[in-house]
Amino acid sequence: MSVPRYVSVIGASRATPELAAKAEELGELLAERGCIVVCGGRSGVMEAVARGVKKKGGVSIGILPEADRRRAAPDLTYTVCSAMGHARNLSVVASGDVVIAVGGAWGTLSEIGLARSLGRPVILLDTWEVTPPEGGELDGVRRARTPAEAVELALA
Repeated sequence: MSVPRYVSVIGASRATPELAAKAEELGELLAERGCIVVCGGRSGVMEAVARGVKKKGGVSIGILPEADRRRAAPDLTYTVCSAMGHARNLSVVASGDVVIAVGGAWGTLSEIGLARSLGRPVILLDTWEVTPPEGGELDGVRRARTPAEAVELALA
């Protein structure tokens, strides 16, 4: 019996239709590969990735910032009420073997920093340029052009 790969998906809580479509496709592809998807459990990218996972019969876990699961994305398989607000971001990224960022803002950037401080690889999909001041690449951070490429990088 193989151990499933846990993939944390982070990103924009207010996703454009194009970004939501990419997140949903990402969820479908991860589910097809047998991954367990962990996310923040709310709207935007989180809701879209959970929808994609559900379409393909996969498993998604949402780690909510509050103690009330009524605001959880409807397609999640499981929800965890953290009652920790933004501090739950650490639990989201620590739960994945790898992290995929889809779009995002300051909260996503904080999750990328937390993921790297834990040694988790990060894949950026439609996420702003994150490069060190001297140029080059950030250690452990890769960029994907498509959801399929993000999945391949995450599972490599």
